[in-house]
Amino acid sequence: MKSVAPTFVPDREDLRPGYRTELGSYTLSTDEIVAFASQWDPQFFHVDEGRAANEGYIGGLIASGVQTLAVYQRLSVDRLLRHWDVIGGAGIRDLRFLRPVRPGDTLTGFTVIEDVQGQPARGRMRVVSTGGLINQNRKQVLALTMSAYLRMRGL
Repeated sequence: MKSVAPTFVPDREDLRPGYRTELGSYTLSTDEIVAFASQWDPQFFHVDEGRAANEGYIGGLIASGVQTLAVYQRLSVDRLLRHWDVIGGAGIRDLRFLRPVRPGDTLTGFTVIEDVQGQPARGRMRVVSTGGLINQNRKQVLALTMSAYLRMRGL
């Protein structure tokens, strides 16, 4: 996966509520959609172009929501998480698939820090962010709230 990322990466201790990060972009191909869905979500509207066009409610092949979430995660890792000392994810809530993702769609990610809670006695902090993906038409296709634990500086 190749993404385009901005140049500034904030240090984990520099995170403040309201901080927005652009995550870069990724374009999904028909082959990727079918290959992913064949393994993880083999419903006909994800794996059979002809049937999806003729029998599906959406009018053609679409990416699995799980794959759309995976694109968001990869962009997040490439842009932010690989630069931080992540302990692990704490949860996802309010996950919404707002529009179908079709072959050829270019998805661009963003995240906004909502809350940062230090837990010095445990040597970590909990970061809550909202984020999502928009397509090439500037229409949001994914929205979610995620939380993760990061190791605090100097520990």
